[in-house]
Amino acid sequence: MSSIISVKNLVKRYRNSPTSSVDDISFSVKRGEFFSLLGPNGAGKTTIISILTTTLSKTSGDCLVAGLDVATQSASVRAKIGIIFQNPSLDKNLTAEENIRFHACLYNLFPYRPLYTQMPDNYKIQVKSLTEVIGLTATDLNKQVKDMSGGMRRKLEIVRSLMHKPEILFLDEPTSGLDPLSRKNLWDYLTHIRKNDRTTIFLTTHYLEEAEDCDNVCIINNGKIVAYGSPGDIKRQYTGHHTTLEQAYLKIIQETN
Repeated sequence: MSSIISVKNLVKRYRNSPTSSVDDISFSVKRGEFFSLLGPNGAGKTTIISILTTTLSKTSGDCLVAGLDVATQSASVRAKIGIIFQNPSLDKNLTAEENIRFHACLYNLFPYRPLYTQMPDNYKIQVKSLTEVIGLTATDLNKQVKDMSGGMRRKLEIVRSLMHKPEILFLDEPTSGLDPLSRKNLWDYLTHIRKNDRTTIFLTTHYLEEAEDCDNVCIINNGKIVAYGSPGDIKRQYTGHHTTLEQAYLKIIQETN
């Protein structure tokens, strides 16, 4: 199975910093894989995702996403990916539905129409389907984002990122702020699209139970990879068979600090 993400000798050093935020790391992700990048705050996770999603430049190394160079083919990379960032990126002065509509039109999924009622039926069906999965109502869609709670904004960002059915979905703390039912519904949906569409999932999370079903886990600390493999392999290597990924993770981080 071919790699859809390839990272080789990636380095990111910010100006005037004595050390690298990301320090010569390499890994790959296969098409359709559920991959998790784990580490404490400040370990370099968001920096890596930002580079792979073309919102931050690298210092050195090679990064390919869907066979495209993130530095020289950034526009083509962005057409292949969906992103749920830690920090919201919604227009607060628009309604929830307007945020979704403009996103769909920017990706050339549907022709732009100034009113929701003028949009094609396929658009309305897709919006209805995704909002039902994540727990937004028709009333919620008509609210201005500035009047929505943090949890509702998170749900809206998830709906928006899934509209164009990306080949790769980058999830940076995706369930932060979600209630338990919404978290369950989101993961059920992600499992569905992985199975049916072979969508590649690239996750960072502090809820380590969300990474238990990953194909592979990469744990970083201080900008370096400190463990890599399936959750089962990592648990066996560091803590034994009958433990959780969180227990193994905590031991690894303590040993590498």
